[in-house]
Amino acid sequence: MSGKRIGIGARPMADPHAESWIRQGAAFDNGKVDRYTARMTLDVTPALRTRIKLAAFDRGVTMAEMLREVLERQFPEVTS
Repeated sequence: MSGKRIGIGARPMADPHAESWIRQGAAFDNGKVDRYTARMTLDVTPALRTRIKLAAFDRGVTMAEMLREVLERQFPEVTS
């Protein structure tokens, strides 16, 4: 590792605009992408990973695509 540290800033305590704080580091300004992406790490058992991988293969999609669909269903975007 290079030893280089990247500061991420302090999370606001009771900020009603917390979503903007979360998205600020993931904004794209290239005009090509209107959705942001963020990497998320999740520890699962090897057995669960195998079941997810097999289910994705059976459906003809990647694990990432399938898990994004699951997360979108579980956590739909709330509109005001």
